[in-house]
Amino acid sequence: MNRFKMSKFRHTEARPPRREAWINDVRAGTASSYGNHIKSSCSLIVFNSDRPGTLGIVPLESQGKNKKNVAYLGCHSDLVTDFDFSPFDDHLLATGSADKTVKLWRLPATTAGQDLPSAPGVVLGPEKFQVDVLKFHPTSDTVLVSASNKAVKVWDLALQHTLTELDTHSDQVQSVAWSSDGILLGTSCKDKQLRIFDPRTKPTASQSTQGHENHKDSRLVWTNSQEHLLSTGLNQMREHEVKLWDTRCFSSALTSFTLNTSPGSLIPLLDADSGLLILGGKSENLIYCYEVSLQQATLTQLNQCVLETKCRGMALVPRRALAVLACEVLRVLQLSEIAIMPISYVVPRKSVEFHEDLFSDAVGSVPATTAQGWWAGDNQQVQRISLNPAHRRHTSFTSCLVPTELSSPTATQLQEVPMSDTDPSEGSFSSPPSSLTSPSTPSSLGRSLSSTSGIGTSPSQRSLQSLLGPTSKFRHAQGTVLHRDTHITNLKGLNLTTPGESDGFCANRLHVAVPLLSTGGQVAILELRKPGRLPDTALPTLQNGVPVTDLTWDPFDLYRLAVAGEDGRIRLWRVPPEGLQEVLTTPEAILTGHTEKIYSLRFHPLASDVLASSSYDLSVRIWDLQAGMEKIRLQGHRDQIFSMAWSPDGQLLATVCKDGRVRIFDPRRSPEPIQEGPGPEGGRGARVVWVCDGQCLLVSGFDSRSERQLLLYGAGSLAGGPLAVLGLDVAPSTLLPNYDPDTGLVLLTGKGDTRVFVYELLPEVPFFLECNSFTSSDPHKGFAFLPKTECEVQQVEFARGLRLRQTSLEPVAFRLPRVKKEFFQDDVYPETAVCWEPALSAAAWLGGANGQHRRLNLQPPGMTPVSEAPREAPTRRTLPSSVYLEEKSDEQKKEELLSAMVAKLGNREDPLPQDSFEGVDEDEWD
Repeated sequence: MNRFKMSKFRHTEARPPRREAWINDVRAGTASSYGNHIKSSCSLIVFNSDRPGTLGIVPLESQGKNKKNVAYLGCHSDLVTDFDFSPFDDHLLATGSADKTVKLWRLPATTAGQDLPSAPGVVLGPEKFQVDVLKFHPTSDTVLVSASNKAVKVWDLALQHTLTELDTHSDQVQSVAWSSDGILLGTSCKDKQLRIFDPRTKPTASQSTQGHENHKDSRLVWTNSQEHLLSTGLNQMREHEVKLWDTRCFSSALTSFTLNTSPGSLIPLLDADSGLLILGGKSENLIYCYEVSLQQATLTQLNQCVLETKCRGMALVPRRALAVLACEVLRVLQLSEIAIMPISYVVPRKSVEFHEDLFSDAVGSVPATTAQGWWAGDNQQVQRISLNPAHRRHTSFTSCLVPTELSSPTATQLQEVPMSDTDPSEGSFSSPPSSLTSPSTPSSLGRSLSSTSGIGTSPSQRSLQSLLGPTSKFRHAQGTVLHRDTHITNLKGLNLTTPGESDGFCANRLHVAVPLLSTGGQVAILELRKPGRLPDTALPTLQNGVPVTDLTWDPFDLYRLAVAGEDGRIRLWRVPPEGLQEVLTTPEAILTGHTEKIYSLRFHPLASDVLASSSYDLSVRIWDLQAGMEKIRLQGHRDQIFSMAWSPDGQLLATVCKDGRVRIFDPRRSPEPIQEGPGPEGGRGARVVWVCDGQCLLVSGFDSRSERQLLLYGAGSLAGGPLAVLGLDVAPSTLLPNYDPDTGLVLLTGKGDTRVFVYELLPEVPFFLECNSFTSSDPHKGFAFLPKTECEVQQVEFARGLRLRQTSLEPVAFRLPRVKKEFFQDDVYPETAVCWEPALSAAAWLGGANGQHRRLNLQPPGMTPVSEAPREAPTRRTLPSSVYLEEKSDEQKKEELLSAMVAKLGNREDPLPQDSFEGVDEDEWD
């Protein structure tokens, strides 16, 4: 474009669609990152959803139709920071995340009934920091660049290794861009520098210059020329700034201009073939369109468009997907909080035909080279194709990186969330577990919505789930402190300084054991069957002689208590059936072997007389209590053992250690761990428990910033790190998890907390389903849970806890609100394990035998299961037909109005109120 030749795009119009053409109810995410939050291929649109680690997927051709379906792909355990479609394969998507990994996914051709693998095709990393930016190479389908903090890596995706790492940056990289020929790579950085690399020549920048004066989010895009590129950022006045650069004179910009002052990042979208530039700020509703002229080094504004919604992100639709016969030269997708708005940029022409002057040949869909070829110096360019529908060859390319054969019977489907006025239950279907989860897919949500837990999902429930996302049936759980008559009060002299590895106290269905602060390691035994106020006199206690470090009741003997001491010994006490009437000084047995004080004690869940103990001597020892001697010693720990847990089948033992490792042992086969993986980063304490029927491990710990977090591991893949990480809050105490295998719920709280977190755990995405928490007015000193048989089934109580306060012990009932309490809620109470009866003897287990508990039905006599309750016929409330058929005349309406007014004012013949007053005598006026 110059002074004597008018631009062919000068009349370009921005045409926002009507609301009917919007893609509504997309639930876009609000988390900030350096990505654009939305990308498009010729077939699909992908965007950041409001669920961390989850992307929304919607077909590109769905816009303008009556029914628009969105699916949700759970691809990472943390926030998805950036993603990019392959420029050649419309269904190959690369995603980067705050979980420090890069993954490649093959998406289905449509969002209706297509399979998706349960795992990504390629996983790169983990990196040292979160992945910030991703960009595919423009000529090779197997080259990808990623930026993570200061590091920029160029990957060979076919071999899954790094070709080179660019290490010149002194601060966080904010943007990367390939030149259109794929030779050069440009970056913008938080240190305010723009850099140009030739990655195949050297890992350092060949050129650099000062970009924008403000260090906030800057972006870089390359034109169709290797010599020119554009950058956006902020100046010192915090105004949005756009600059055009020439790499042959990189010290200063060719031209620049400012837009407005805004805190949001400015997103540049450049169509290199037409030279049209779209600029839009995040959290703004104004989009600018410019034409870039490289010959004159100018940027000319063509139009600006004011939209109804504020921008969360923007993307360009590839030129191959444009409506060329309608003279659509650009299509911009604006992502807002609740919708995706497609904005068409059209050059008005009278005739409906293909205009060659508007549409030059576009880049084709077949890559020109491979990663190894490009790295060896191959600069071959992608063959260009005509956009004329009459001449266009419908060629498609499928990358071999993630073959379509990965879809298998174990794979899952994209689940649809209907987004129109049609029946929400239409189009929703069940599928096996998948990383792509939908609330309307019962079997994709594991225990919470599967038939194995006895839940029936009605169409109305599926509709609600479609709107709100995956939810737990326990989300409305309520924790209630029971009546004061059930409390044990007047507790005195409690020991509130037990080690962090101990729960502080322990309970079974008959007794509560509480360490006391007095000398001699005294333990008080409280009777749960005798609530009320304790006497002011001293209680009879168990005298251990040394400070108590941990204590636990034998699950198969209600009267045997194991107590660990600082002297490295384990004392076994027997409480009389009538309760502790006098001070006991002699234990039933003493186990000696540890050389340092003991951390924790854990009884075997299936075999009687088998006890595991961990100590400061960095060993775990397994004892045969019947023989009174150590049988197995486990080693391999390099620091303090925070916690240990038996697997539900009693075959394996898991530990979490201060050295930052989680380990799994098979004690009867080897004293060394059979698996090992990374644990919590913080060294302040941790707990481990087996969940999801032994498929997973849940670890509660701290991150490097002392934030409490939950880490979920696959029991068979510890080395790969956690499947999901959930941050909770900042607090000093370690979260103590209590897992209920019947409901899949984990209840977590710490000593000194006022809150009990409740989550339902799933072995697949979304892994954690949050439920209502229990909150108390004052902090508790400890929290213990009783067996399931202590729950009041008639009140739909699924857990019973004991809350230890400074001077009292309070029962807390966790209940689920239900309407039909007269029926047995068999979806809440599956058959439970009889965990108070041993399945094996110690000798049998040590000899290699395995067993399992028998199951017990909790249904009380005389109660009918809710699944067998008679269904009530739905009734529709309607007014009598006479209400609709009766027509009143104007005279009747006037008469009714006057009657109502008269009734309100009263009759004119009625006496006034003052007429009834008695008054005073005449002489009183003087």
